Amino acid sequence: MSGMVVNASLSQLVMIDMQVKLASVMQAEALQCVVKNCGILVQAAHLLSAPTVLTEQYPQGLGETIPEIRLHLPNSKPIAKTVFSACGEPDFNQQLHRDKPQIILAGMEAHICVLQTALALLKVGKQVFVVEDAIISRSSANKANAVARLRDAGCVISNTESVVFEWLGNANHEAFKAISKLIR
Repeated sequence: MSGMVVNASLSQLVMIDMQVKLASVMQAEALQCVVKNCGILVQAAHLLSAPTVLTEQYPQGLGETIPEIRLHLPNSKPIAKTVFSACGEPDFNQQLHRDKPQIILAGMEAHICVLQTALALLKVGKQVFVVEDAIISRSSANKANAVARLRDAGCVISNTESVVFEWLGNANHEAFKAISKLIR
């Protein structure tokens, strides 16, 4: 698993619970970085035709997906859930493409919904890539613990730039200039 490289045509991006009220309790500086990276991932996925799934944990209580993410996914309907693992929500499983073995995970909180979703995806045979600079927890210790558990469980721990440049594969790719601009 550790030698895996993401491939845009085999990938699906899953953005977990990037919601307004949840964001408000995160450490501001860390959140800013995660929001920026989630935005890059969503835009790059769109440019490279990798489908994106959005989830929202109990939206009545935690609000909707933050505008910085929604803006890039105007036609995407978030999947509402109350389970911590998105895989426990039938609507989520219906949105998973059988021909996309690679799931790129980002969002919050790292040690709860991201972790439980990743572990459940591994169980059904998906290759799970967790984007470390695009996940967050209220506590950095909880995030660090989640990353260690995810790595031990067989997830590939990656970062935003690695994912988007692996998706591109080549500087001659037609989307290279547009994606390079996102990174700057």
